[in-house]
Amino acid sequence: MSASGTFPRPGAEPARRGQPRPAPPQFKGKYLSLTTFKRDGTGMATPVWFVAEAGTILVITDADSHKVRRIGRNPAVTVAECTASGRLRSSPVPARAQILPCHQAPRARQLMARKYWLDRIVILPVYRAVQTIRHGRRHQTESVVLVITPAHNGSQASWKRF
Repeated sequence: MSASGTFPRPGAEPARRGQPRPAPPQFKGKYLSLTTFKRDGTGMATPVWFVAEAGTILVITDADSHKVRRIGRNPAVTVAECTASGRLRSSPVPARAQILPCHQAPRARQLMARKYWLDRIVILPVYRAVQTIRHGRRHQTESVVLVITPAHNGSQASWKRF
């Protein structure tokens, strides 16, 4: 435990007096490439809608999605700005993901609705129609919120996959 009474983050360098901590990475735009890892270590990138708040990134997704299963096994992820097709616009940043039931994070829905109001009217119905055609009659699944915390120190070495 540090002198301030808090526990240091695993792998984090101790704060040095007189040196400011690096700021967390800032993500802008509509899409974020979220890379989760399979059991064999293979990365699987998915472009997702996101909102940033208080140094974390919030993503709403289906509870039964493959990315949620992979995060359940391994919370280490990478994130980068990307296009809707998944082409990266920035370097990947290591991060940790946590899965919360949607009812525990109502603020995430409010922020997403505010940021993507037009996309929810135009793009979301088309996406759902394509999914229905592709997969047959799709049942409505529960949603979860992914709370993603990017590495603040920029050091890849301190955020190894477990």
